[in-house]
Amino acid sequence: MHDIRWIRENPDAFDRALARRGLQGEAKRLAGLDERRRAVIQKLEVAQARRNAASKEVGEAKKKKDEATAQKLMAEVNQLKESIPAMEAEEKAASAELDAALAQIPNLPLAEVPDGKDANDNVEHHHFGAKRNYSFTPKQHFDLGEALGMMDFEAAAKLSGARFVVLKKGLARLERAIGQFMLDLHTNEHGYVEISPPLLVHEIAPYGTGNLPKAADDMFCTREGLWLIPTAEVPLTNLVREQILDEDTLPLRMTACTPCFRAEAGAAGKDTRGMIRQHQFTKVELVSITTPEKSKDEHERMLSCAEEILRRLDLHYRVVTLCTGDMGFASQKTYDIEVWLPGQGMYREISSCSVCGDFQARRMQARYRTKEGRAVRHVHTLNGSGVAVGRAMIAVMENYQQENGSIAVPAALQPYMGGMTVIEKA
Repeated sequence: MHDIRWIRENPDAFDRALARRGLQGEAKRLAGLDERRRAVIQKLEVAQARRNAASKEVGEAKKKKDEATAQKLMAEVNQLKESIPAMEAEEKAASAELDAALAQIPNLPLAEVPDGKDANDNVEHHHFGAKRNYSFTPKQHFDLGEALGMMDFEAAAKLSGARFVVLKKGLARLERAIGQFMLDLHTNEHGYVEISPPLLVHEIAPYGTGNLPKAADDMFCTREGLWLIPTAEVPLTNLVREQILDEDTLPLRMTACTPCFRAEAGAAGKDTRGMIRQHQFTKVELVSITTPEKSKDEHERMLSCAEEILRRLDLHYRVVTLCTGDMGFASQKTYDIEVWLPGQGMYREISSCSVCGDFQARRMQARYRTKEGRAVRHVHTLNGSGVAVGRAMIAVMENYQQENGSIAVPAALQPYMGGMTVIEKA
């Protein structure tokens, strides 16, 4: 959510920044809605002030036994009492219209974010490791998993439809091991606090993170009006909703390993085979709450924490800075980590780390009190995948596959696999 006062005072800067995201001329429209809202508020305040003043004047007239003036003033008070509810309703409607318009406007990109239209314009930041060489043609994860008898898409389709999977035996254990490994690394070495949040949330939670109303079509909602989380970012970030934190408590760093649910509304025909794009998947999320002065440094730190997962697994990857046309709705700047999948012969996103500034904090009314001056300011929020468990499993399967179709277990995961060093068909 944007600060309408800042928009009024800096319309050209606001429009220039939004133009980088493909939106034109929003400042004038938003300022017009705000002008209408403020005019209604002023009219309401004048009416309320006159009602209060006239009520006092009634008492003074009665003291003077000026009944004619008292009756006239009482009639004015009654008339104002009857008209004020309509003004209050008008003010509420004008404010709601402005809030609805602001809620549809994405965050402004930072100056260093590259301009571009789509993923083709993203800029590589750095990479780690190198592509592995194989003496055979590497297979894709779904061919490996089905041949092992441990990845069953047909059974999942009978239960739930397309874009679901049933994992069995060694691969089910591998998925669990990856999630546990990530949580242990982030909590024991990176200073994140583990949280086990609800998977169903009220509408106000995804609104606070910017998922609603913009991405409603990509989310699932129950009959009771609760929303299934598309990522643990939603409940974790909202833990500071409507709070005023002390600066000494910042940064807050939280992590969670949860199922995530996405409708994949715009994914028709994309990744229809395998586990790359599913309605239900597991992900380890990282969320930081910090001050404006430290949010950029926290962004770099979060990226390094997510990268360390792939480094420990010895997986080749690259980091790209997303261009303005490929950024998420709430993001000021985003790094994507893309892991190399030899079976597909391409890089695939495995983590996104974003700094959101005060964009989400304004929607959530999440603030902090400064140590000096005791001023109250909005916090800055950050979120990142640390990392997507299903895609990490795909990367392990494709990179550690052997010619006979078995999967070697990376050394970092072996302590979580009950002594298993190879996943192979019985």
